[in-house]
Amino acid sequence: MSRFTGSTWKVSRRLGYSISETGKELQKRPYAPGQHGNKRAKLSDYALQLHEKQKVRFTYGVSEKQFHKTFIEAAKLSGKHGENFLRLLESRLDNVVYRLGLAATRAQARQIVNHGHILVDGKKVDIPSYRLQPGQKVSLKETSKGLVIVKNALESRFSKVEYVDFNQDTFVGTFVRYPERNEFLTEINEQLIAEFYSR
Repeated sequence: MSRFTGSTWKVSRRLGYSISETGKELQKRPYAPGQHGNKRAKLSDYALQLHEKQKVRFTYGVSEKQFHKTFIEAAKLSGKHGENFLRLLESRLDNVVYRLGLAATRAQARQIVNHGHILVDGKKVDIPSYRLQPGQKVSLKETSKGLVIVKNALESRFSKVEYVDFNQDTFVGTFVRYPERNEFLTEINEQLIAEFYSR
């Protein structure tokens, strides 16, 4: 299946989780869409595992194939499998562009990267899934610094995280380090995702 392009608000309501991390989707109607959306049935173990997987997959906006491939890669690293998996997703270039505040959403960040506006250590990288290493610099091309969507995103930046640093004068950001588990997606139980794939 290719990347999802439908309504993320409907997905958030169905999963009962804000995939934009702003909570806006659930403010007015915090129940699933549809006629019987506010009559939630008790979920089976499988449904709970699937929902947890879908929460993370839709949050980062990756295809099922990419998602599973990253999960397998995380198994080869030392440490906790689930935590390593989430850190790999968090170190994607499109996600770091979003965390730096250069885009209002991850989908917008992906578009900015795809269109060649982003430099990594001074070299153009147009692959959203490019994985950053701690210490790498992310910046805008000189000709892209006047982009309206970037200016709007920086003005409306709603939260900052400690593991990225951004200089608004030079438009240069740094992926300082891999995040600690308690610094992102704190509502997610990655153990359920591991259980889903180990069925």
